[in-house]
Amino acid sequence: MSARTTRRTLLKIAASLSVALACPASFAQAADTFPNGPITMIVGWAAGGPADGVARLVAAEMSKHLGQSIVVENKGGAGGNIGSVAAARARPDGYTIMLSTVASHGLNSALYDNIGYDPIKDFAPVGLINLSPSVMLVPNDSPFKSVQDYIAEAKKRPGELTYASGGVGSSQHLAGASFKTRTGVDILHVPFKGTAPALTDVMAGRVDMVITTGFMAPISSGKVRPLAVTSRERIASLPDVPTFNEAGVKDFYMESWYGLVAPAGTPRPILEKLNAALIKALADESLQKRFVESGSVPAQPMTIDEYWDMVKKGMDEAAELVRISGAKAEK
Repeated sequence: MSARTTRRTLLKIAASLSVALACPASFAQAADTFPNGPITMIVGWAAGGPADGVARLVAAEMSKHLGQSIVVENKGGAGGNIGSVAAARARPDGYTIMLSTVASHGLNSALYDNIGYDPIKDFAPVGLINLSPSVMLVPNDSPFKSVQDYIAEAKKRPGELTYASGGVGSSQHLAGASFKTRTGVDILHVPFKGTAPALTDVMAGRVDMVITTGFMAPISSGKVRPLAVTSRERIASLPDVPTFNEAGVKDFYMESWYGLVAPAGTPRPILEKLNAALIKALADESLQKRFVESGSVPAQPMTIDEYWDMVKKGMDEAAELVRISGAKAEK
């Protein structure tokens, strides 16, 4: 190797080191001008389902306060894990965020042997969007007029009645498995690739029931009948529908939530800007009304640290729910 070649090689190495050392500064400068381009919001669920609906409402409202568009990108499959892995691997510059759920940051860690990411270490917090109970729905022409009707028939015909879910390991899967455990019935799990197709088959009468969020649209269409809600108290949007506790299934509570996260390493000033835009979006009265009409409860404003504390606490609670239900993703 000649002296000239050696010198050229050393100069290349020095240049590379200079770029590497400049990254923190460039990130800081990027935070000052953030955002100066469109943001992608990854949703780990199929288009048309409840998660997708929440994402699009929030994306549209946050865009107004950030001055840039937020494009929803659906990456459904594996109970939301496919989208979560993609988001965890994205560049931590604020231009990729993800709709986090009780599945992506709670249930899946207990349901799956390997989800492909760490819900805490691989992500940074942005904020909480809303809380939502689930409702047990049956086709409108179903003979079941109450939860006890369904239970009685299931006990007469073990292994014949069915329940739908948005996929193996989804919140609907967990709700159905918990229902089985608490009532002692033998019912068949029918997983779909997303909540929307699951609801379609319930409305068509091809599946006997589903316990899900995003229930107001199918109820309003007159194609499904609500039998019970998983909240501790009746909800404003369905005042005549009993809680599961009232319906005879004691202590069956399950509340989903939606939030936003970014890839780990996203600069805190960018997280703060995203959090501020989210809080302003959630203050919009029309957005709050849409959430209430869908059966959700708008979240109280949370800092990024308060939100992350909630998520961490919820991880342990979700694991306990999975343990009690006996659900596993491979079943």
